[in-house]
Amino acid sequence: MMLGLALALCNADRVVMSVAIVPLSLSHNWSRSFGGVVQFPQSERARAVGIAMAGFQLGSAIGLVLLPILMSKAGVFGPSVIFGLSGFLWVLVWLSATSSTPERSPQISAYEMKYILAKRQKLSQPNAKKTSKATMIPPFKRLLSKLPTWSLMVANAMHSWGFYVVLSWMPIYFNYVYHVDLRQAAWLSAVPWTMMALVGYFGGACSDILIQRGLSVTLTRKIMQSIGFFGPAIALFGLTTAKSPAIASAWLSVAVGLKAFSHSGFLVNIQELAPQYTGVLHGLANTAGTFAAILGTVGAGYFVELVGSFRGFLWLTSFLYVISALFWNHISTGELVNFDEADS
Repeated sequence: MMLGLALALCNADRVVMSVAIVPLSLSHNWSRSFGGVVQFPQSERARAVGIAMAGFQLGSAIGLVLLPILMSKAGVFGPSVIFGLSGFLWVLVWLSATSSTPERSPQISAYEMKYILAKRQKLSQPNAKKTSKATMIPPFKRLLSKLPTWSLMVANAMHSWGFYVVLSWMPIYFNYVYHVDLRQAAWLSAVPWTMMALVGYFGGACSDILIQRGLSVTLTRKIMQSIGFFGPAIALFGLTTAKSPAIASAWLSVAVGLKAFSHSGFLVNIQELAPQYTGVLHGLANTAGTFAAILGTVGAGYFVELVGSFRGFLWLTSFLYVISALFWNHISTGELVNFDEADS
């Protein structure tokens, strides 16, 4: 029961901004377009996402390293209490370091403030006569009628499948296949997440540099997503051939590390298709990702129980990575998509 409440709180927090943006937009007179924009220049956006996602991945690594130690010292429920109390401490840091609007933030430079205000004015002008539409229900039918929406949903579904299968099953994999103890299995599983945090920022920097040098946004997103999906597909095949836990951890680090390039692919692309519907598109992609994560995590257990081996499931995951990458490269775009008009 307590675990369920903790997970409910965690996932409720993930959707705060997609809902809160509505009253924020109304109270601050933001246009619908500006309300969906993450306020970073397009040539810096992938690095910003890389930094944010690095914290996400490092949390997995820190948890895997500390959990066996904390459990041995404080029992099975010790980590839950310690991490829960850490959350209360983080609230104090968050409240002291953040602000409700850019104008109130002491951390924003003059250059950044100038960019934000210019972007706000630019996006507000073409929407000056459309303020009455701010309260309209999002056009879900039209959103789902556009192929770029499905490219986001498929990409996030595959991303979540791979992420949660590795996060949930790799300690068991090392214990089952290589017969290492729980502490060593957790530590071997933590190395890839550290790699993902580092590579994610590197991929974001590469993406931003390509755009700054004139490469189209569409091609840049396709390159990043291709590395993020084709790379893990190859590395997971390598994982099935590993003869030692160290080699297996190395292959897994390559798979998870290259997977981080997708943060500069589909994850950034959500904001580029239609800024006014960023929250809705993110919600649709997350819904697909959640179902895929559940299916992959639960399905892995049934698959291994039925077949008696992890190898076949890793092959299946590699195949799905390839199919998803091909679909993304065929359908995705880095340009604005007009979701307010139906296809003719």
